Amino acid sequence: CRTGAQRAVAAARHSLKDYSMTTLTYEEYLDEVTTVLTELYDLDDDAAIKLVVAAQDAEFFVPHDAHEEMRTAEQAKKDAVTLFERKQNRQQTQEKQQQRVRQQKK
Repeated sequence: CRTGAQRAVAAARHSLKDYSMTTLTYEEYLDEVTTVLTELYDLDDDAAIKLVVAAQDAEFFVPHDAHEEMRTAEQAKKDAVTLFERKQNRQQTQEKQQQRVRQQKK
């Protein structure tokens, strides 16, 4: 979990002009994706971490580990959006499936 100071440091990094193209370590990159999820979608730290860990388990980040040039703040923002949208799509699909099951029981 992040402290307020860690969030402040992450926010300050976002304000640096060249930061978006700076190559990050794999761990920094995952931290950046997590930070972006909390900032863009108002997720708490635990929810953002859970989403990133699930993406790791699904091997979403394998190319990022293999290709250093993919680990930038700019790419982290794109990946955070992708992960969140996939999560939303899964939830909507599950809700529709549950509605169908309820309607079939009537």
